[in-house]
Amino acid sequence: MNFKAGIEPQSTMASSSSSNRRRKGKQQQQKSTTTTLNSKSTSSSGKSTDKERLLTLKKSKKEMFRQETAKIVLWRQPIRTIQYCILELIYLIHLSFKRLISYRKTLFLSIVLFLFFLFIYNTEGSHQKSISLIETLLLTSLYWCGLGIASSVGLGTGLHTFLLYLGPFIAQVTLAAYECGSIKFPRPPYPNEIVCPSIATTTTSRMLSNNNETILTDLLETGPISFWKILWKVKLEAFFWGLGTAFGELPPYFMARAARLGTADGDEDDEELIDFEQMLINVESHNSKNLSLFERIRYLIYRLIKRIGFLGILLCASIPNPLFDLAGITCGYFLIPFWTFFLATIIGKALIKMSIQTVFIIFLFSEHHVERIIRWMKHIPHYGRLLQTPFKDWLHEQKGKMHRKPGENLAGHIQKISLLTRIFNIFVAGMIIYFVASIINSLAQRYHKRTRTDLKLM
Repeated sequence: MNFKAGIEPQSTMASSSSSNRRRKGKQQQQKSTTTTLNSKSTSSSGKSTDKERLLTLKKSKKEMFRQETAKIVLWRQPIRTIQYCILELIYLIHLSFKRLISYRKTLFLSIVLFLFFLFIYNTEGSHQKSISLIETLLLTSLYWCGLGIASSVGLGTGLHTFLLYLGPFIAQVTLAAYECGSIKFPRPPYPNEIVCPSIATTTTSRMLSNNNETILTDLLETGPISFWKILWKVKLEAFFWGLGTAFGELPPYFMARAARLGTADGDEDDEELIDFEQMLINVESHNSKNLSLFERIRYLIYRLIKRIGFLGILLCASIPNPLFDLAGITCGYFLIPFWTFFLATIIGKALIKMSIQTVFIIFLFSEHHVERIIRWMKHIPHYGRLLQTPFKDWLHEQKGKMHRKPGENLAGHIQKISLLTRIFNIFVAGMIIYFVASIINSLAQRYHKRTRTDLKLM
């Protein structure tokens, strides 16, 4: 009998059946893998959809509450707004006092240092001249730094202090430098007022120049007027104003950082952070093509900072950028170290951006440029002569102010105050009043948000 022929079909059948089992097993495994992947993608998309719905619901509730809160303003509900503002001020003072007391060692050390410096300040001696210089420098620095903070901190509507204070100051120094032929203005009244130095004052100051520092300053402030000498004259005011704007960008950073770490106070107004999270979800789910132009610019800033970090923050801070708040929110949200954000902001705002703005003002208000612009005004159709007259009067008024002695009345040097000066003074007063009103409204609305119980349940 041929046993071999009988065994071969059986082995063939066994091998074919085992191969079929393997194929079925592989097919089942592939099906299970596909099912798992589908379920994971479905769950992830479901999670993103749920998160998007939650944020949308939260934003809609916030929008309804924001419309209700927006009605609490001085011109609609003056008594209620002032009452809420006072109550919020009392709450903030009480809260700040409690936090201050909690740092007992720091508070004790600060009191000891304050008493020590107060004793030195009131003690007579040869050090009083140095103390006077330090006091002047400190007050000037705090003044311009405070104006910078007011410009960028977002308190109320924000006060555009570059247009109202620093820009006119740099322009006035530039005009005075070319008119007087010197930047060695008498102190006082400089920097509050700019008066051309007399020949006697200049000679006396040169005779008293004994130390190296005074000689260096004298060399920089005398001689032919140049662009760099004017830039040197206003460097201190421009730097501290830029430093103040850098400090004003810190609240969005700390707000976003606290929200990401889960340590944010529930009473904080985080509408910008909600908009930021909503934008990220829209980009992840619908791509960036569906974004508006404003949202695309915000998303571009976000990507720039996320990709290149320090240099991205530096670039955003170095150019006039009204959306820099988003840079602070982005850095805080992604937990970028504080010193990385703050140093890049200081370098960008206080050094690079401030230098660009200062150079532009000096270039624009150089004597030959100002006179050329005023001459060109007469070529404007129909209204050229009408516009040229107030600018001519303004330039004549500014030059007349500079050729008087410190403390001398303006009557002998200026026949009348120009129309342009009156308009600018009214504009500055109106901006300050509106700024104060916006602070009152902001504090009243903050109190309303903090005391509403249904907002805390959102």
